[in-house]
Amino acid sequence: MSDDSVSARRFARESMAVLDRMTESARDEVARAAELIADCVRADGVIQAFGTGHSQAIVLELAGRAGGLVPTNRLSIADLVLYGGEPPSVLDDPLLERRAGVAGRLYELAAPRPQDLFVVISNSGVNNVIVEMALHAKEHGHRLLAITSLAHTRAVPAGHPSGRKLADLADVVLDNRAPRGDALLELPEGGAVCALSTLTGVMLVQTAVAEASALLLAAGERPPVYVSANVPGGFEGNLELEKRYAGRIRRTAS
Repeated sequence: MSDDSVSARRFARESMAVLDRMTESARDEVARAAELIADCVRADGVIQAFGTGHSQAIVLELAGRAGGLVPTNRLSIADLVLYGGEPPSVLDDPLLERRAGVAGRLYELAAPRPQDLFVVISNSGVNNVIVEMALHAKEHGHRLLAITSLAHTRAVPAGHPSGRKLADLADVVLDNRAPRGDALLELPEGGAVCALSTLTGVMLVQTAVAEASALLLAAGERPPVYVSANVPGGFEGNLELEKRYAGRIRRTAS
């Protein structure tokens, strides 16, 4: 290996190359994802976004942020405590996301409407709670958008008793192009460093939202978009937009 095998320069170079390839090759999938998002907004639906672990970073990129769509809701395992009456100690279980029944309870607490779109995010796409949430979404007639690594999910066995993976269940799959295990730079003695999926996941979310907004504008509809709360009038304006979705979107301190 060269001296440049593990460095900031190489990570920047290789991650940017992946982003460039992905934005070109994923155009059709992003367009289909945008149609799901725009259809949801037009139908007075809410985009229900769910992920665990570091995939929550992509959920935050979609739900409740400046420049993002207002009808978005973040689903989290912490909802068991915040809204479900469970003691905080339930979150001490490092294997909670693999427990059967967790996603079903989270779905009940969210109380989604039929027109709501589910966006489920997982690099591996095989954890029990991820697949269970996807199954609940499909069983209740929701459209499902998945953001996952096809390279990773194809290289590992299914973790859910059904034998299904997230990508098997989605109406549209956005491949984040992350390698198996997520880390991009191989280390000399084995292993790898510097995860990729957050960078590519953010790009996929934002390009899909951009295209969905374009579809709404082309139809003469103004996308319901957040303004930064840190500009004059932003907070008040956002509250006014949120009234349309009262009781359907949660906005707690992060």
